[in-house]
Amino acid sequence: MVFNREGQRVPQVTFRMFAEGEWYELSTADLFDRKTVVVFAVPGAFTYPYSPIQLLGYNQYARVFRTNGVDDILCIAVNDPFSLATWAEKEGADQIRFIPDVNGDFTREMKMMVNLSSKGMGYRSLRYSMLVKDGVIEKMFVERDGFETKPVVSNAETMLNYINPEAEKPEQTAVLMHMWRTMFSDQKSGE
Repeated sequence: MVFNREGQRVPQVTFRMFAEGEWYELSTADLFDRKTVVVFAVPGAFTYPYSPIQLLGYNQYARVFRTNGVDDILCIAVNDPFSLATWAEKEGADQIRFIPDVNGDFTREMKMMVNLSSKGMGYRSLRYSMLVKDGVIEKMFVERDGFETKPVVSNAETMLNYINPEAEKPEQTAVLMHMWRTMFSDQKSGE
């Protein structure tokens, strides 16, 4: 059963971050208080083929989200900061802030943890997105068909339609072209 936390505050946890050769801590208050934030969660970095589609959609829509009152866009995954940084660089996702939920504390408190041990992935996050205003979850979109299907409700377009149905949306062809180039280059390098 998927737990809906709309109307509740985000879980109070501390994330262990790494940047410029230094470890530091970032609380959920740092991320969400006095801000409007769009969050999307993926099962993990490099969980192809659908996580890049979700990621690149949000990266492409970032300017439109910001024009419509969003202060920050966060990608949360049950991963370490190094994997997320490498994934962000490989995908060219420079408009998204990556938050490593290393031990799954945030994901567990959100009731979005799923056991993917049968897939060799351990405990990971369900695929979802949410709009958070001043630390309170206003809206959640949770994928019902698991992590192995294309994001239908947790994608950038669905979130933007919720925030402002009249907002002009960028074309999705750039995301699809990037996906094809990435998959093709990965195949070529594996030959």
